Amino acid sequence: MRVLVVTAVAAEAESVAAGLAAGAGSGAGSGSGHGARAETLIAGVGPAAAAAATATALASSADDPYGLVVSAGIGGGFPHRAPVGSLVVADAIVAADLGADGPDGFLSVEELGFGRAVHLPPAGPAARAAEAAGALCAPVLTVSTVTGTAARAAELSGRHPRAAAEAMEGFGVAEAAAVHGVPVLEIRAISNPVGPRDRAAWRIGDALNALRDGFQRLGPLLADPFADDTGDLPAGNPLFEESP
Repeated sequence: MRVLVVTAVAAEAESVAAGLAAGAGSGAGSGSGHGARAETLIAGVGPAAAAAATATALASSADDPYGLVVSAGIGGGFPHRAPVGSLVVADAIVAADLGADGPDGFLSVEELGFGRAVHLPPAGPAARAAEAAGALCAPVLTVSTVTGTAARAAELSGRHPRAAAEAMEGFGVAEAAAVHGVPVLEIRAISNPVGPRDRAAWRIGDALNALRDGFQRLGPLLADPFADDTGDLPAGNPLFEESP
């Protein structure tokens, strides 16, 4: 299967590629005799850039289509769920700030009747990816503005109590993949806690190393991510218990 791994910046793509290469070199990515046909794409920062670049890549692959898209990179972790240096695989990709705010609180685009705010990755591959990478399987929030205050962190946790991480590209990647009918996963390595902005607390190097190690272990899965699935893929993920 041909796999497209979408990152925001070059450092993330380099960590992903190094992990996959290390896995293949050690035999970890052999699968059933073949390594993952994974290619990295540097899409830019934010959901719009991610969606545009992903859609362009998928539209250009008609002769040799991708069978899976993975949004990957570093992100913030909710401290009670995902500490710095850990990995999270999304069981739901949530557009956390796409909607309307008002006196009664935030309303998602789904609640407003304008569209969708949640993409559910295929449950089997997401769970197996989390197990292979030693990651937590939980919702990942996509935001256009990174959280920088305790109040915003508390608001997001209140609306999405199972959320483990936030990043800026996953929902955009998922929207593009959905248009082309391609399954999507999201994998985040945690570089900083979600909450008050504190550059001194960021551990970007540690997160990039965790991303590399995670993709080294993911080689066999990406070679054939649906090998253990039977019948049609589920339409939704039963692990996701929140309302959109």
